[in-house]
Amino acid sequence: MQALQENPRPVGSEKLSGQERYMIRQDRAKEDGASASFGLVGGLALLVMLGLNLRPLIAAISPLQGAIRADTGMSFQAIGLLTTLPFMCMGLVALMSARLAARLGEGRGVSLGLMLILFGCLLRIIDPGATTLLATALIGGVGIAIIQTLLPGRIKRDFPRRVPLAMGIYSAALMSGGGLAAWLSPRITAQTDSWPLGVGLWFIPALIALTGWLWKVAQPRGSRSPVPANRLWRFPRAWVLALYFGIINAGYSSVIAWLPAYYQQLGWNTSNSGLLLAWMTIFQVAAALTMPTLAQRQRGMDRRVLLGVSLLAQLIGYLGLILLPGPGALIWVALAGFGLGACFGLGLILALDHHPEPHVAGQLAAFMQGIGFMINAMSPWVNGALREATGDFVAVWIMLALGAFAMMMLTLVFRPSQYERLWSSQA
Repeated sequence: MQALQENPRPVGSEKLSGQERYMIRQDRAKEDGASASFGLVGGLALLVMLGLNLRPLIAAISPLQGAIRADTGMSFQAIGLLTTLPFMCMGLVALMSARLAARLGEGRGVSLGLMLILFGCLLRIIDPGATTLLATALIGGVGIAIIQTLLPGRIKRDFPRRVPLAMGIYSAALMSGGGLAAWLSPRITAQTDSWPLGVGLWFIPALIALTGWLWKVAQPRGSRSPVPANRLWRFPRAWVLALYFGIINAGYSSVIAWLPAYYQQLGWNTSNSGLLLAWMTIFQVAAALTMPTLAQRQRGMDRRVLLGVSLLAQLIGYLGLILLPGPGALIWVALAGFGLGACFGLGLILALDHHPEPHVAGQLAAFMQGIGFMINAMSPWVNGALREATGDFVAVWIMLALGAFAMMMLTLVFRPSQYERLWSSQA
């Protein structure tokens, strides 16, 4: 009876839309709890453990950049590279996702990613020089990239009926890790009088996650995707998704790089300016859980309203940072954080919605992340150059506001009724 309520139309009905056929295929997929390598609770716990490790290596730098610049002599643009390089790695590695999955498999691939993050954090304690910081941004960035590239397809396969929910939990954990690092790193530095410990002690959660992953998951061989990676280069919608994902998330890399410095320029101290990132993270996490949960409850796959609301929140937040940065700081940062938190998870869900086959959808999400994260990577570097040229951070928020408005307009093209036709025309 319950099954009839969930799927009131017969499967063979000629009136079924492509979207409804997609949902039926998903309902016929395996149950989450029966997954070979993930039970529902265990799988979600692993997603949280992994997500928490994907941003501290990046976010710990921002609130401590004053001390880092004083000790190493790095310029604003050089400091910006500590954010740019990991995001560039995320892009490049994601574009190699098919080969990566085939050669390493998810089990060994994620293990390698965690080991690289662990090693990068440790190196920052051992040798806290400018060259080492840049090298660890690359090393840790590759580790982050491997994990981020392999997880979306895994989520699609192991949580077929709960993709938005699982993606929301993963996104919330990812953002929580960044906020936790922004909040704790200045305090660790203050207690130890050592900024290298502030940016390097994040090897500990990486070690915990690695232990949990090795204990819970065993997958010696990767699986091949039936979709040739080079086909996506000829798929116009893949490029649209990549551009969209890159710009709706570009604010994150710039905000974590420059928000504390902006408020330090306005007279805030290091601890309080870093606390702004932790404050932002509260709303990122809230949005990362709330908006995908709303997406989970939708009858169809039209995410345009949710994405539009999220981008509007970003736009208002950036405009507030330009016009009233002091009196409304907590409000503007909260709004920008909510918008950014929602857009990451919803952007991944949007890509996964485009095809019911997990391997194909995962490959499309990887391509989208590949190009998108390279756009993300350029954001803090370009904005650092703007800061150097103008002597102020206002130009940064203007750039981000323009991007959010443009993407609000682009959101209108994502009509689920077109997904099957778009993919079929490319086959």
